[in-house]
Amino acid sequence: MPPLVFRRATLGSDPPGVGPNNPSNEPTNTVTDLSHIRNLSIIAHIDHGKSTLADRLLEICGAVDARDMREQYLDTMDLERERGITIKLQSVRLGWDDHVINLIDTPGHVDFGYEVSRSLAACEGVILVVDASQGIEAQTLANCYLALESDLEIVAVLNKIDLPAADPDTYAAEIESVLGIPADDILRISAKTGEGVADVLDAVVERIPPPVGDADAATQALIFDSHFDQYRGVVSSIRVFNGHLRTGAKLRFMQAGATHEAIEVGSRTPDNSPVPELGPGEVGYLIAGIKDVGEARSGETVTEASNPAEEPLDGYREPKPMVFCGLYPVEGDDFEDLRDSLLKMRLNDSSFSYEPETSGALGFGFRCGFLGLLHMEIIRERLEREFDLSLIATAPSVEYEVTTTAGVDLRVDNPADLPDPASVEEIREPMLACSIITPSDYVGTLMELCQGRRGELTRMEYLSPERVDLHYRLPLAEVVIDFFDQMKSRTQGYASLDYEQVGYVAGDLVKVEILLQGEAVDAFCTIVHREHAEEYGKKMCEKLREIIPRQQFDVPIQAAIGSKIISRQTVKAFRKDVTAKLYGGDITRKKKLLEKQKQGKKRMKSLGSVEIPSDAFIRALRLED
Repeated sequence: MPPLVFRRATLGSDPPGVGPNNPSNEPTNTVTDLSHIRNLSIIAHIDHGKSTLADRLLEICGAVDARDMREQYLDTMDLERERGITIKLQSVRLGWDDHVINLIDTPGHVDFGYEVSRSLAACEGVILVVDASQGIEAQTLANCYLALESDLEIVAVLNKIDLPAADPDTYAAEIESVLGIPADDILRISAKTGEGVADVLDAVVERIPPPVGDADAATQALIFDSHFDQYRGVVSSIRVFNGHLRTGAKLRFMQAGATHEAIEVGSRTPDNSPVPELGPGEVGYLIAGIKDVGEARSGETVTEASNPAEEPLDGYREPKPMVFCGLYPVEGDDFEDLRDSLLKMRLNDSSFSYEPETSGALGFGFRCGFLGLLHMEIIRERLEREFDLSLIATAPSVEYEVTTTAGVDLRVDNPADLPDPASVEEIREPMLACSIITPSDYVGTLMELCQGRRGELTRMEYLSPERVDLHYRLPLAEVVIDFFDQMKSRTQGYASLDYEQVGYVAGDLVKVEILLQGEAVDAFCTIVHREHAEEYGKKMCEKLREIIPRQQFDVPIQAAIGSKIISRQTVKAFRKDVTAKLYGGDITRKKKLLEKQKQGKKRMKSLGSVEIPSDAFIRALRLED
């Protein structure tokens, strides 16, 4: 492994406040010269080396001592380390030569694209990382287009050149032909060994423009992320555009209309380091003792109460949830705890939504909307870990548009809320424009998969003789369950997927209800295409027959579309031996007892109810099944 090149900041006039006179790399004052600041994000497809590159940048700039260094240093959540993915954006301030670099490490998975778009609003440029052994992937394109739409400068980097399978020349030419970035301007590095990483920092200083801001204007600062600390309240990541953000100042949160005092202002180096003030162009954090999490949401503009800005900054477009499910506490007493936990989680991740709902089978809970299936899984797991909750999640569904025979238009995200089939004129389902980049060897099997999911091929484009970009229109409902897993297994993990919603299309859709003893169980209700209805009903009935405990009477499990039964299973009754206590005597004594038992079972069947244990819902609704 070649040695890492450590080059601390060297200051003549010490403008950024980091350098040899400040060996801890902690800022001592605000940066007065905007030309010495660079704000940037690292963007890439998942697993192309963003977090590893961030680790090397921290080492080379001396922000972290060698004895404290660990892999994925900026990934602070246990969940991120276990899964090896970045879930939350993280910012850090670095010193390089006589410049201050504010770096934001972003997620790569399509479900967390909203985190990327928020971080780009605080930057003037990006480092676009591409794997030198895999080339451009779907999220590479998606994130690059986000950066171009925000008019950011792009520093392209080919990573993992140390791998035996690396082919930097081929993929540099591919980047030039697809993205228009000259091959000679693309840096070639190994974030693992540190080779070429110093050149990335030099390119950042040289190519990315400094921020623009007016130090004498009224304060305008944008909150681009927040989280709740149980001891200090809301901690907000913030980018100052104009004026100064000072410790002790009275601040006005313009959208929320609230006023708070700035208890602490500072920068992340990567630990929180308090400073007296942050000037224009700087990125840091703000603690104002806020307990109401609704007052410091992402996209909020902060200004000084004594000299407020006239207009707030452009915030963020609210993300539109694509996948919905119900979240219910296993113990009904935990409902209030779940409400508080969702409120705090919403502050940390504003891309999911929730509203209260009631289920006849599960009690009180919340209908939650997510950007995708992985997003849903992560939020549920974070709620259980960070807030010590036990939750039941219903089967995921999407939002449908429904027109009734009376001409009323409805939006339905809970299948149980779909009107009676006789009163439904038309159901429209959300469609996706999907881009699948795959080696050409797997085109046939992927086309078969998409066709089987009611997909429509719109375009096929060869990025190179070996790699193809397939464009399909697919129903969202066919993608959210296991499409991604199927795609990966059919292509040995080489294909990548990106998608965006493109409106609604009418379809032959029906609501399948699961009946227990003739009573519908809303938690198992779903909307599917008519040709898949019988298959879903059959599978769910068979699964419930295995899960539901036997009663003293037969329990019919039925799947129905309206009044039509499409599948049935029966949980057979267990028979109590009422004649065990008899001995000797006439046979009529035994017959009399059995007849009495038969009458009792008949009455129990008409009056008794089937108790479904909570773990039955968990087992029946397991996504992987």
